[in-house]
Amino acid sequence: MVTVDIQTEKCTGCAHCRDVCPVNVFELRPTSEFPGMVDDPAVAAKFRFRGEKSVAVNGPECIVCEACLFECEGECIDITDDEGNVHHSTYK
Repeated sequence: MVTVDIQTEKCTGCAHCRDVCPVNVFELRPTSEFPGMVDDPAVAAKFRFRGEKSVAVNGPECIVCEACLFECEGECIDITDDEGNVHHSTYK
């Protein structure tokens, strides 16, 4: 089974993952749903954080097209495919 993991502290809330995903894996949720979470300062040095974070609500539906991996500003998405290979996001 495919799993999609998001390092929430790196998520900028840019919504690119949600916008490019052909199978609707991602949903944005208000940062208030993540109490105590501290945004990654290295990501903050390059991008601004918005008021939402991405959540992989339909992770098992992922088809590993990798569209989200290339669009993720915070490089915070990891996808583990059916064979156990881990695909990391790398912002284009």
